[in-house]
Amino acid sequence: MNQPDTTKGPKIRVLSFTLLCIFVLIGIGLGTRYYLKQDLSIIYVILSVFFSTNILICWWEVCLFVQRTLIEHRTTYWRERRCETGKLPHIEFFTAKIPIKRAFSSKTWADIWATYAQYDPSFADRRTYGFNVDIANGFFTLLPTIFLYATLTAYIVPAYVAGIVGLMLCWQWTYMTSVYWISFFVAKRHLNIPKRDLYLYILGTNAPWLLFPLLGLFVSIRLIVDGNYSILG
Repeated sequence: MNQPDTTKGPKIRVLSFTLLCIFVLIGIGLGTRYYLKQDLSIIYVILSVFFSTNILICWWEVCLFVQRTLIEHRTTYWRERRCETGKLPHIEFFTAKIPIKRAFSSKTWADIWATYAQYDPSFADRRTYGFNVDIANGFFTLLPTIFLYATLTAYIVPAYVAGIVGLMLCWQWTYMTSVYWISFFVAKRHLNIPKRDLYLYILGTNAPWLLFPLLGLFVSIRLIVDGNYSILG
């Protein structure tokens, strides 16, 4: 994206494609749930939004691993570009238009991490906790997320089984996010960015992986204790 894209064919804004992916995943869950149960409880809707978002994030985190060298180079590019233009890298990236066929390329999504690295450089450093814990999330929580999403939608396994999987999955999200924040402050990276960016991009964008899993822990415990899916409506 450092020069005009002359690729022929239909294009879409990065933000539009991102939202489209999440809405499609949410729609599949809500539609299936309503078709099977004629019910959409607020707890299920909240969890479906979180699971759908995490499925997309898992893909981005796989890209973080696959394109780790490119991300290191693009981090430098975006830093220099911000100095030259004064534009915020993540805003410029998400509002850019890309060819549809490039929307599925891991190289495209390398810029997710290169722009985020402007606030937390650990995502351009493969030796850090933040870098590696996100890779782990991408590879190890994708299938459990899909399984749990499907299970809470269609009740395909006994409630206690879903509860056990949910308990393990949601606890690791809670722990992972907490340790990420701790590592960020212990390393004193917060001293290098404005407070507004700290609250918005470091705390704000990661908060869903603490708050929603806390709800997931409650739901999982109820699934195990109750032995049924009544907590979901």
